[in-house]
Order: sequence, then structure tokens, then C-alpha cells
Amino acid sequence: MRTVTTTSSDVDVVLPCLDEAQALPWVLERIPPGWRALVVDNGSTDGSAAVARAYGATVVTEPRRGFGAACHAGLTAATADVVCFCDCDATLDPSLLVPFVREVRRGEADLVLGRRRPQGRGAWPAHARAGNLALARMLRRRTGLRLHDLGPLRAARREPLLALGLTDRRSGYPLQMVVRAADAGWRIAEHDVPYLPRAGASKVTGTWRGTWQAVRDMSRVLSETPAHGGGTVR
Repeated sequence: MRTVTTTSSDVDVVLPCLDEAQALPWVLERIPPGWRALVVDNGSTDGSAAVARAYGATVVTEPRRGFGAACHAGLTAATADVVCFCDCDATLDPSLLVPFVREVRRGEADLVLGRRRPQGRGAWPAHARAGNLALARMLRRRTGLRLHDLGPLRAARREPLLALGLTDRRSGYPLQMVVRAADAGWRIAEHDVPYLPRAGASKVTGTWRGTWQAVRDMSRVLSETPAHGGGTVR
């Protein structure tokens, strides 16, 4: 078992967590050396927080339920110059964030996103892909960005992220980050990443109801009044 950095580092990885004890060891063992894992426990009842601590992660408690609530709690707890986000259900390998961080540090992009490419059966249910495609099209109409995915694997600098003033605390948080970054004129990059079948049951994309609840949350974000500026995508 490899433990991760628990003290401040130059990269923090926010891992929103709700009952992910089964997947956490796989995820935490893949945190790049020297980076700090911030596992945000969002009300787990399966011992996720204890597992995270056993692997050396810093555990942040966020009692308010919601994906956005967990993500933002992690962002506000972060101290590193660069902050990354990654699901902790073993669908995404956090080591894939290394080139994302390099791109941000070099000033080649302000926000780097992972475009999920499913690997194997069941990695990304058809209804979840359909919902993601619909949102990508709505995002294009709203911002002009030609993105293909609104996936959770991403990297940016902490202070500019905080300055976006993100307010969504549900499923719309990842989209609101992209929309407000685009409105602020950020350079946004997108790169393919392998997307694996998750460990355990999905809370959102595993069901039609969860998927379309997320779509509703994100559609509300897209109704925000555009600010001046406009992002670019590479």
C-alpha cells in the first residue's frame, strides 16, 4: 500500500466521495508522488473516510449533500497553486492529470479537461452519454466552445477558480465551472482519457433518473446571463 502526501503540496487533487470505500485504494495508489489527495466525505456510511485516512489522504467533511458541495469544499480546503478534480469511483486514473498540470503550469491553458473515452462494456451507459452529448451541444450554443465532454477530470489554478464565484452545489458544478471560465475568457483545453467501468453502484449516471436530474441541474446553469468575454478551446 502506498500512502499519499498529507501535507501541503504544489498540487491538490479534490476527490468528492460518497460511499467509495471499495474504489478508494485503487484511486489513492495512483495519485502522483508529492501531490496531496483531498478526499471530501459527503456523508459516507461505508467507512470511506477511514479508508482514505489509512492511505494517507487528507479527509475533508462536507455534510451538505451534493456533488458540487463536495467539490467546492475540496476547492476551499485546497492550498496548492494548482487544483485538480477527479471522481473516486475508479473510472478515472488520477495519474492522467500529470500532463494536465504541466499544461496549466506552462501557461498553455487555464483549464484542462479530460474527454472520456469508454473502455470495456458498461463503462459509460448509453443514457449517460446521451445526456452528456445534449449538454455539450447546449454549452456550444451558450459559449461557442466546441467541447465534447463535461467530464470530472480537470486541472486549473486555485485562485482563478475561486475567483469564478461558483455557486452550484449539485450536479451543475462542473458545467458552471466551464461556463464561467468561458465567460471570463479562459483558454480551455480538452484531451482524451480512458474511462473505466466504475467500482460499485453509480449515484447519478447509473440510472435514467439520475442522469436527467443532472441534465436539469446543468440546464439551469446554462440559463445564467453571459458575462463579457469568451473562452477558447484547443
